[in-house]
Amino acid sequence: MKENPILDPMLDRREFTLAALLAMLSGVSITISGCGGSSSPSDPTGQPPSDKTGQISANHGHTVVITSAQLTAGGALVVTLLGGGHSHTVDLSAMEVVQIRDGQRVAKASSSTDGHTHTVTFN
Repeated sequence: MKENPILDPMLDRREFTLAALLAMLSGVSITISGCGGSSSPSDPTGQPPSDKTGQISANHGHTVVITSAQLTAGGALVVTLLGGGHSHTVDLSAMEVVQIRDGQRVAKASSSTDGHTHTVTFN
């Protein structure tokens, strides 16, 4: 019968490798999570956030969308109203992005372009 390979001073390369791997793996635990768990922010239904389209006052062809990735990140944003032959921007703080992600109503004025602004509402 062979002695304990970890204590045997005459190990060959294969035995040493096997003993080393077994020693390393002896304290390792593996955790597998089931489906449905998520560490990303979500709405009250438990679903990940989806894109949010803003409603634009006095609209004449503009659109604005905050993507689900931007909502998940939760950082400050500058979103752009596109269309209508020109663009506007809306500055959103990180707190406002989180409020929008969480389904709260946020209304902000856009930048002024061609002598006018719009109020953009996300909810």
